[in-house]
Amino acid sequence: MFGALSLVVPSGYSIGALLLLLGGLALPLLRPGLSLSRQDWLVMLVMALYASIFMLMAWLNGDGSREFDRPSRFLLAIPALLLIMGYPPRLSVMWSGFALGAIGAGSWAIWQKLFMGISRASGYTHVIQFGNLSVLLGILCLAGMGWAALQPHRKSWLLLLALGAAMGMIGSLFSGSRGGWVGFPLILFVLYRSYGQVWSTKWKAAAVLAIVVGGGTVFALPQTGVQERVFQGVDDISRYVSGETQNTSLGARFEMWKGASYLIANKPLFGWGENGYKDGIATLAERGAVNPVILQYSHAHNDFIDTFAKRGLVGLTVLLLVYLVPMKLFGEYSRHADLEVRSVAVAGTLLSVAYIDFGLTQTFLGHNSGAMMYAFLLAILWGIHSRHRKQLA
Repeated sequence: MFGALSLVVPSGYSIGALLLLLGGLALPLLRPGLSLSRQDWLVMLVMALYASIFMLMAWLNGDGSREFDRPSRFLLAIPALLLIMGYPPRLSVMWSGFALGAIGAGSWAIWQKLFMGISRASGYTHVIQFGNLSVLLGILCLAGMGWAALQPHRKSWLLLLALGAAMGMIGSLFSGSRGGWVGFPLILFVLYRSYGQVWSTKWKAAAVLAIVVGGGTVFALPQTGVQERVFQGVDDISRYVSGETQNTSLGARFEMWKGASYLIANKPLFGWGENGYKDGIATLAERGAVNPVILQYSHAHNDFIDTFAKRGLVGLTVLLLVYLVPMKLFGEYSRHADLEVRSVAVAGTLLSVAYIDFGLTQTFLGHNSGAMMYAFLLAILWGIHSRHRKQLA
């Protein structure tokens, strides 16, 4: 349910997460033998550290209880992680959930774009969040290909996951969320590094051909809006560099990053907090240091710059830990001989890689959908991966 409903009903990502949380809270009664490893404790530590540091700094800066909401998702995901470790689901359930979620998101995007006449498909959430989470579900489907290759109904599973991958990408393309496209070469590199040695030359050539033909077709068809978004981005950069205007999508981002850099230089260690950031940007705009157009935004449209400005070097370090520690631990098994183990490890690695990409052009964890999806996907994937590690040991 967490994967399948995440983008096709309002706050769909909350439904499966809530059930996982409730199951996790029942663990003291169920008392499964978890046998937590050092790696398990490390993953839970970075999740708890992220939540605790961000909530503590919000309290110290007087940012209000609203800023406790998103970080708290990482604490709430820990009981879910323990539940998955104690009672891991069948992988067929997990992968089919991701595939159905991606197919649903892509279908919803097609309906909004081509039949409802909406210029950028957004589902039930923010347009950038929808597009990036849609492609994330598609990416997870690609990671599951190794598992699918081992199943008795191999062709059916491969077809389902391939369809999920394609529809997840369509959801992103029809949303026009360009930030999710920037890191796609890195996603392909991780997939190739993980699965390249098990693909025949014929399948590698077919994959390259499909990417080239599919990408070219999507770019060429004006109905997709991809070509327009790409040309618009190039034009935004050109007009900003020439000094013609800063009041464009990318131009405003560059101004936000410039303003945040001034604030970082003044308070590099602990940052300005949410309210201090807004006041600081307003002061810079009054002085003419940044374009006043950015006053409509409460964040820097970059997870790393925004965190550095608001939470300082301390907050940035914690943010990097919550991405890089799981990435390293999953990555240790991303080329494992057992394709079932490898598929989950690749999915976990790609989760961090994708979020780092998304965070370059959007404060992705600053939205409830972004925080919820990362925290609970990490709980699900690590819970299963932890069981795999123990079985192998």
